[in-house]
Amino acid sequence: MLFCVPVAKAEQLVRVGAYHFPPYIVKPESSKPKGLLPELLGTLNEAQQHYRFKLVPTSVTRRYRDFTEGRYDLIFFESPDWGWQGIELDMLDLRISDAEVYVARAVPGRDQSYFASLRNKRMALYNGYHYGFAGFNADQNFLSNNFNAVLTYSHDSNLLMLLHDRADISVVTRSYLRLYQREHPQLGAQLLVSTRTDQVYRHHALLRPGAVIDSDGLERLLQELKGSGRLGELLTRYYLLDASQVQAEPADPMPR
Repeated sequence: MLFCVPVAKAEQLVRVGAYHFPPYIVKPESSKPKGLLPELLGTLNEAQQHYRFKLVPTSVTRRYRDFTEGRYDLIFFESPDWGWQGIELDMLDLRISDAEVYVARAVPGRDQSYFASLRNKRMALYNGYHYGFAGFNADQNFLSNNFNAVLTYSHDSNLLMLLHDRADISVVTRSYLRLYQREHPQLGAQLLVSTRTDQVYRHHALLRPGAVIDSDGLERLLQELKGSGRLGELLTRYYLLDASQVQAEPADPMPR
């Protein structure tokens, strides 16, 4: 007698590019990366058996080359304006909003008018980030020469530079800043946060043409997570907003 034993279909591997971008991903090259993205991938893997999402470390500057060379299949929490022009890709609007906000040290007599101009201000910026005030030009020399900027690879370092009076203004991801203020309430209270944003952005997932999953397939999986409430719970913990409830603000170059 012949018995037909059903064979489980193997999961298709989806490689997800990730560079250090807190709070979305912290140290992707480590054995236990932290942040929203690892949690999201874990939730996606638990919720279905068709795909296995695996994190692939890249860097803020190398991510474009790794994408075009096929080292990974998709990257979450990106904007098409962040250096992706001219690269063939498929994109999915994640309908998730975040922002970059100006931050300074809180001192007596300093108010929101302090952020009206960057003229004669020392800036602490994140290397590789695309800022609205600079027309999204992330070139180190351009930022250093035109905006008196010191570039680091850490929001924490930039905030400490403000607190130690080694810089006047930094631009920090709003979700990260809220987590920082929650975890370091005494230091957070010493910061003045602008009501004016450098940019409000709407996150996308960018997918390589020909990847094992396309934007329609990814959207179906995310809609299932949203319907179950798991996606909303995850985003709330990281202070991220539904983009449909946020009025988009165009990049507004600040006077120098």
